[in-house]
Amino acid sequence: MESTLQFSSVASLKEAWEDLKKQNPQIRSRDAAQRLGVSEAELIASTIGTGAVRLNQNFAEIMIACKSLGKVMALTRNEGCVLEHKGNFQKIDLMGHAPNQVATVIGPIEQRIFFSGWKFGFAVINHSPRGTMKSFQFFDKAGDAVLKIFLQEKSNLDAYDQIQVDFKSEDQSMELELEAYPKPEFAKKIDMEAFTYDWENMKDTHDFFGMLRKYNVHRLDAVKWINDKWAYEVDRLSARKIVETASAEKMPIMIFAGNKGNIQIHQGKVRTIRQMGNWLNVMDPDFNMHLNEEIIESAYVVHKNTSDGLVSSLELFDKEGEMIAQFFGLRKPGIPQLDAWKQLIDCL
Repeated sequence: MESTLQFSSVASLKEAWEDLKKQNPQIRSRDAAQRLGVSEAELIASTIGTGAVRLNQNFAEIMIACKSLGKVMALTRNEGCVLEHKGNFQKIDLMGHAPNQVATVIGPIEQRIFFSGWKFGFAVINHSPRGTMKSFQFFDKAGDAVLKIFLQEKSNLDAYDQIQVDFKSEDQSMELELEAYPKPEFAKKIDMEAFTYDWENMKDTHDFFGMLRKYNVHRLDAVKWINDKWAYEVDRLSARKIVETASAEKMPIMIFAGNKGNIQIHQGKVRTIRQMGNWLNVMDPDFNMHLNEEIIESAYVVHKNTSDGLVSSLELFDKEGEMIAQFFGLRKPGIPQLDAWKQLIDCL
């Protein structure tokens, strides 16, 4: 376990970041970290004592405490997709025990949290041309962000201060011990007859994860190898048609995007669609999506069997074969998917 720090000291990193901000006042910490060749967590840690406070690792308790913040903006991202929701943490259910505890967040902010992927947490106060921004930011063991929670105009500032006090780590050092994720090994060949049988006999979309584990197959290989009845490749920019049609027809959809520690989910309509260069954006009052189309290597339509009938999705992958985002028609358990959604998926 070691830092990726390319600087002789944290002080020299801090100095380099200050210089970068002078040249580019609008630069975000993630972009600055990439420019400086460090992880974002290391960059944030370099401001401990001046802008950041290191939190302890009672992450599930911190999340429960975040319910007291009132209306916030929750941001979850991976390399290709950012989802931002404004609202409160209405209902948080915890399952299992640390370190493999998971949480389900339901309400205006909808998430599936995997605390095994959380390693570092900070309370961050950032002064920028956009104003003073207060946030809680959480990172995985490689120093990549899993979840950021930004305070809004009507957030409870006293609750923010109290969470800092209650969960402040005894360790306020600026050095972080990072650990790279090993590349998982997947099966190169499987019993396709048995695999197809299991696929055709799924009762729930969640059975899919168990099936991937059972055969030790990579998700992208699974959709490539299964016959065209269940999955097939489509134009890599198909997400444009999905969001533009959903907006025009006021069709409620679901968008999933996540990383090693969190999946954030949008459920509902999308209204304002903006294409800005390589970025496909949804710019609604309480929901934003930013999809970097440059990162999309391939897109697949995927059908899964459930006890409610077929469930169809558009799945986007990057060049490493990692999932960027998934799009579904909005549906609840016990209710079949919308015909309009199936027609949209079928015309991709």
